[in-house]
Amino acid sequence: MSKPRETDLYPPIKAFLEDQGYIVKSEVGAADVVAVRGEEPPLVVELKLGFSLALFHQCVERLKLSDDVYMAVAHKAGKPFYKAVKANTAMARRLGLGLLTVRLEDGLVNVHCDPGPYAPRKNAKRKATLLREFARRQGDPNDGGQTRAGLVTAYRQDALKIAVYLFEVGASKGADVARETGVKRATTVMRDNHYGWFEKVEKGVYGLTPVGAEAVTAAARVLGA
Repeated sequence: MSKPRETDLYPPIKAFLEDQGYIVKSEVGAADVVAVRGEEPPLVVELKLGFSLALFHQCVERLKLSDDVYMAVAHKAGKPFYKAVKANTAMARRLGLGLLTVRLEDGLVNVHCDPGPYAPRKNAKRKATLLREFARRQGDPNDGGQTRAGLVTAYRQDALKIAVYLFEVGASKGADVARETGVKRATTVMRDNHYGWFEKVEKGVYGLTPVGAEAVTAAARVLGA
């Protein structure tokens, strides 16, 4: 079987648009595909075998010619491609572009979104979560752009406050830890033991594990000191 080419996308796209009453021609000016139907504005399609930043750049440039601009990419089997389609559909919508995929084995064309203005609705719950995390976090312990691994969150800072207290005082009751550290959910944090820093000594009393003691040595910067 020969390797797919961008030109393989054209016949299915042409047939798909002609079925909707368009007159379709390829390589008109800078555009891969131009379709015209009556007095409507021209419809422009850019063809690529896969998603790329260059494809988005091309399509945004074509918006100077028409408001009806689609990107068309070859369909691929597998979860990675479906995830890419989902992410790039969201991007296309934000840019006012349409997105088509073409299954080369049988010429099936799927429309994932049409061109048009897009105003995403704000998610009030996510906004509240963002602001709550911002307010609770002490200092600015992370480097902008770092990976999620090792990221210092307000939860981790609370856990470190508890660990420092136990390191200095020894095993303590959850209520005492909460009062002295200001971490209201201290008992829950120690019980959940997300980082492996705490151990239950007896009912309601928690101490520090060797792993927790090691974490304390790096606590000064993390706690914003």
